[in-house]
Amino acid sequence: MEVVLKPKDYKSDIEPTWCPGCGDFSVVSALTRAFAELKIPPHNIVQVSGIGCSSRAPLFMKSYSIHTLHGRAIPVAIGVKIANPELTVIVDTGDGDLFSIGSGHNPHVARRNIDITVICMDNQVYGLTKNQISPTSREGLYGSLTPYGSIDRPVNPIAFMLTFGATFVAQTFSGNPKHMAYVFKEAIKHKGFSFVNVLSPCPTFNKVDTFQYYRNKTKDINKDLGHDPSDFKKALDLAFHDLDHYYDPNAPVPIGIFFKAEVETYQDRINRVRQKYQSLENPTVEDYQKIVDACKPKSL
Repeated sequence: MEVVLKPKDYKSDIEPTWCPGCGDFSVVSALTRAFAELKIPPHNIVQVSGIGCSSRAPLFMKSYSIHTLHGRAIPVAIGVKIANPELTVIVDTGDGDLFSIGSGHNPHVARRNIDITVICMDNQVYGLTKNQISPTSREGLYGSLTPYGSIDRPVNPIAFMLTFGATFVAQTFSGNPKHMAYVFKEAIKHKGFSFVNVLSPCPTFNKVDTFQYYRNKTKDINKDLGHDPSDFKKALDLAFHDLDHYYDPNAPVPIGIFFKAEVETYQDRINRVRQKYQSLENPTVEDYQKIVDACKPKSL
């Protein structure tokens, strides 16, 4: 008999400790809704996080979870997925964790197309350490260490992940729970590396990029603009305009699925190598030597 789980069945008994009004609350709600609709048993889910407000999300859900070092959630998640490919592996992270100290892992998890889902709760500020500028902060944003406003240009998460080779790239807004749950569901279903940037306002420190600000600006690129996620060039063009609203008050903020492609996953390639090895019924020393010789660099 199939047990039907509801979103509440994926929530733990631990009370969230986020500030009232934090966008991360609705991220948890949307994620539990996606789990329920996909009928994934909690014991088949592993959530990995780093350090930051967003990285506390796994505490508030029923699943296996690992709270890792700052910026090191992705390599741990990769290890989990390779060890047990049947698990649904989610990385809960933030803009500081993912695009600052952890940024060196992004190109490699994307180009290898490892079948995990990275959810970045992007509030454009370091909230847990009390209001420092993050990699995605807009120019001029005031912080505890930038009393005259940030002089750094922000990184573009969507453009970064597209150019790194991610096979699923999307953006959503925590003030739109229905859209967010849909995007999470599609990201988790995707076979390969999926990245979702969630515009998740910090009501305590970021008084510019608020719920009201985004609610009046977001535009669904799939529903409103008819964007086809299989069109990589168009996805890249839309991504390069993602931050226009930082400089133009009339520019919209695009949300939706920018790109999606069905490409061989890292696990597929591992299985192919395994099959080659297993095809050798009684490997000899000469067989192993051929493999070693094939790996040697050719003479110039």
